[in-house]
Amino acid sequence: MKRTTLKKGILIGLIALLGTVSMNAQSKSDRKEPPSFTELLKQMDKNEDGKLSKNEVKGPLKNDFAKIDTDKNGFISKKELENAPKPKGRPKN
Repeated sequence: MKRTTLKKGILIGLIALLGTVSMNAQSKSDRKEPPSFTELLKQMDKNEDGKLSKNEVKGPLKNDFAKIDTDKNGFISKKELENAPKPKGRPKN
C-alpha cells in the first residue's frame, strides 16, 4: 500500500514538474517585439500628420515623452524612437 502511494506521489510530482517546465519555455518564446514607428503611427497618429505628439501617444511613450523627444520640438520622430531608452518591463517577483 505504501509503495503504491509513493509511486503515485512521485508520478504526480513529475507530471507537475514537466508541466511547469513546458509552460516556462513557452512563455519565453511568446515575447513580442516592440511595435515599429510605422505601426505606432497607424495606432496613435490621430490627426494623420505623420508625427507623434504628446497628446497622441499613450503608455510608456507618454510617460517618457520628454526623454524620447531629444530635440524638444514636441514630436517623436522615427530616429528619436529608435534611439529611445528601452522600457524596463515588469518587475520580477
